Amino acid sequence: MTSTPLDRARKKAYCRLLPLLFVSYMIAYVDRQNVAVAKLTMTKDLPHFDNAVIGFGAGIFFLGYFLLEIPGTLMVERWSARKWICRIMITWGAMAGLTAAVSQPWHFYTVRFFLGLAEAGFFPGVIVYLTHWFPSRDRARALATFLIATPFAQIISPKISNALLAIGTSPEHPPVLGMVGWQWVYVFWAIPAVILGFVVLVWLVDKPRHAKWLTAEESEALESELERERAATRKGKRMTVLEALQHPKVLMLAAAYFCTVTGSYGIEFFMPSILKAWYDMDMNKLTWLIMLPPMVAMVGQMIAGWSSDHFKERRWHAVVPIVIGSAALGIMPHTQGHLWATMVCLGLAFAGFKSYMPAFWALPSLFLTEAAAAGSIGFINSVGNLGGFLGPNVLGSVEKWTGSFVGGLYYLCVSMLVAAGIIFSFGLGKREADDKSDV
Repeated sequence: MTSTPLDRARKKAYCRLLPLLFVSYMIAYVDRQNVAVAKLTMTKDLPHFDNAVIGFGAGIFFLGYFLLEIPGTLMVERWSARKWICRIMITWGAMAGLTAAVSQPWHFYTVRFFLGLAEAGFFPGVIVYLTHWFPSRDRARALATFLIATPFAQIISPKISNALLAIGTSPEHPPVLGMVGWQWVYVFWAIPAVILGFVVLVWLVDKPRHAKWLTAEESEALESELERERAATRKGKRMTVLEALQHPKVLMLAAAYFCTVTGSYGIEFFMPSILKAWYDMDMNKLTWLIMLPPMVAMVGQMIAGWSSDHFKERRWHAVVPIVIGSAALGIMPHTQGHLWATMVCLGLAFAGFKSYMPAFWALPSLFLTEAAAAGSIGFINSVGNLGGFLGPNVLGSVEKWTGSFVGGLYYLCVSMLVAAGIIFSFGLGKREADDKSDV
């Protein structure tokens, strides 16, 4: 069967763009999350860095992130995704590497804050960028391919980071260039971000009409399909960015995302610490175990993205995974002392945290287009990611006050459940045709 120009363009876009975006997001996530592994030896060299300090520092990243999210996303829509993402990656790589130089809590807070400023706009910018290339029928699958970079990062980084942690710990593993293991964790993972920034500048293309690897016929077919969908969504009326930011559905999506991110980042930052506290295992076994939940999440995310596109349904594909993740967190405190049960709960929790995202991030484009969509996606992500400040801070502070992670886990469980209730309550995403008539 002969493929149409549109089908050829869709396939080329998927194969050409997604691999680089995937690798870039994987490195971004490692640079954001490597504090979870680095802290296992960092706290020995820096005695002032207890769980409360680490939790606050891990979370303050999102305050900087919050400030530039909307402007950064609008830059992708109105200027150039290629140039803006290049800038983001080079500056975040530089700030991630500077974390190796911290020696006081306020140093750590400052670097994490500026790391958030540097990375702001990358994730929502890519979400907007994908709407410039992928019709709605392909969007959840494209999002899922991009988003599995996060569990993939959590699978490959622990063993590499654990090997780096050995530097400076014994005569057989002396310091290198005057730096010890936890410092090399930050420096090692910062270098690819800077290199990839320049690759993005050369490799990415802003719009199909600029792509030399598409024929004129393919480019025209893809541009026409995307414009047809945008016209159908706006129905002749262009919503301004300010109007979009006041839209009830945008506000509810932001609230839901805040609650899910509170749960996901809380457990992601402290999973190694929880396992070490509950089971007192060595670093080698620990780093093998923390690779397992992201593996479950990666499979769940791809299945959910495919299923959401196949059935053209978004709401239940977002709600059900969040409920599963919430239930796993609620059960997890009762598994202490039974490692296999704890790992099952962590696997289900991670599957829930990740699998809802392809359907969730397909929701804004059901009722918004162009700058309104870009600004709203930036707003949802920036407000939602403040949960990345709250979650680790709550879990670290509760452990410091009570000597246990249990209370914090229950808090994260409830937060996730609230998110599921919000998404379910307003009904967006039942069927794309229904949603476009119910704005």
